[in-house]
This record gives sequence, C-alpha cells and structure tokens, in this order.
Amino acid sequence: MRSLVSQISIHKLEVLCLVAELGSVSRAAERLGIAQPVVSAHIKALSDKLGAPLTARNGRRVSLTDEGRRVYRWAREMVSRTRELEREMAETHRGVVGKASVGASMTLGSYVLPGLITDFHRRVPKGEISVRVTTPMLATDAVHAGDCDFAFTILDPRHETAGLVVDRIADERLVLVASDRTGLHGGSLRPDELAALPFVTAQSGTPRREIEEAALSRFGVRRSRIVMEFGHAEAIKQAVRAGAGLAFLFRSSVRDELASGALAEIVTAGMELTVPVYQVRRRGKRLSRFQVALMRHLALALRDHPVGN
Repeated sequence: MRSLVSQISIHKLEVLCLVAELGSVSRAAERLGIAQPVVSAHIKALSDKLGAPLTARNGRRVSLTDEGRRVYRWAREMVSRTRELEREMAETHRGVVGKASVGASMTLGSYVLPGLITDFHRRVPKGEISVRVTTPMLATDAVHAGDCDFAFTILDPRHETAGLVVDRIADERLVLVASDRTGLHGGSLRPDELAALPFVTAQSGTPRREIEEAALSRFGVRRSRIVMEFGHAEAIKQAVRAGAGLAFLFRSSVRDELASGALAEIVTAGMELTVPVYQVRRRGKRLSRFQVALMRHLALALRDHPVGN
C-alpha cells in the first residue's frame, strides 16, 4: 500500500508554500491565478491527507500550525528540487547547452551583471540565462526556493542566511555625486560638512538605506536633511541630475554620468565607503556544468574588476 505522502501532488505543496509565505489565501490565489476556494480546498485536502490541521487563521492573516511548519519545511524542499529538475530536463528538450536563473540586487542587476552576462553569452551562445532583479531579501528567498540557481547581492546585516553558502567576492564603492544645479559640482567636503546638506537616498527601512547609513555612521555622519526617497538607484540619480540634492550612489550606477559630466563626484576627505557584494547559493544544491561556468565567470569578473572601480 502506498504511503499517504506519496499520493500528495507537487501542486498542492506549491499552494501550501505560497500561502505560508504570503500569509494569505487571497494573495496566494491571486498569485497563482486561481479562485480562493480552490486554494482553500488544496490546503484542506493536504490537512485531511496528513491527519492534522496545517493552517490557522489569526484575524485576516493565515499562519501555520506547529504541524504546518514541519510540513512547510519539507514541502519547500520538495518544490525547490522539483523546479530545479524541471529546468535541467528542459535543457535537453530545447537543445540548449544549459539554463541558469540568476538573482541580483538592484544595482548589480541593473548596471553590472548585464555586460558580464552578455560577455559569457558570446562564448556560450546556446545557453539560456534569466536574471531576477529584486531586493536582497527576495533574491536570497528565490535561491532558497529554487527559483534562482544562485545570486549576487548586497546583504542586510540582519539577513537570515541559514541553509545558504555565502561568499564575499567584491566590494561596491559608494561615491557622493551632485549636478551643477546644486552649486557643489565637483570639489570636496569634509564629513562634518555633510550633515546639513540636502540628500536624496533610498527609502527608509530598506536594506540599501540601512547599509548606507551604517557606512556613514562609521565616520560619524548623521544626515538631518533627507529631502527625497526613492526605491531604485535610477530614480535617485535622476532626482540628483534635476538638482534635488546630493546622493551617495554606487559608482557602477553613475559611471556613464560621471564620464559625460552630467554628474560629478564630490570628494569626501578621509572617507571611503565600500559595501560587500556576496555570491549566494543554496547549501547542497547541485549545479549543472553550465551554471557552474556562469557563476564562476561572474565571480571572477567581479573579483578581477571590483564593482565601481
């Protein structure tokens, strides 16, 4: 007689994982493109099959029971491994030499990795590569879940990395930039002169903002005039070009503007702000030869030519 577990479909496990991660049946249904009653039916069928309630409602939020948390950890591993196997098998059917999904934090994914991946693609044109540009937290979550094979990202110091192999491979340089509309175009400033100046920066509470604040605090800088906040380096950069204020940005994101003169770097005497860049992969995950080759190519390129230098 087959065990009860062997009769559970991967789809039902995917539904459970999504409900657990979103804390909502309605949001899971929206993400999956199915009706809420169908999601509820899948969760009930799993609970009935395993003989224990897996979820409990806490107000408007759905949480896991103790049994549900145990099942979720197992389900997440099963779903992750299944997705990885599907991608590997698809390579043969499509006649490609390999397929890889790469996670990346926003600046790396927007300004650094496209050129490096294009260089790799010229050498291996039959490979398929997708890049998920997102927040550091979601990039590592995607590696955990098997949606990404590996990731290159900055990390919040509070970031949970259990179950991941995390290697520091390079440093991003934060540089202070301004346009000629601010009257501070070029030149230099001491750390004690920064506090009262108008700044454009990342949104409060985001890893990018907290990393920037931590780097500045090492030099005793506490800014009092944050005039604008944006969720992406491109928006910050455009606000600075329009004259809204100054900004600390990764050099890789403003390389073209510095070269053209649209923005100028302001020297911060005695300050060098660097942020570590990490390579992240799931512990125990088996990478294909194509994935290993791509990961090594990117890591070596970042090590040999540090980001922002």
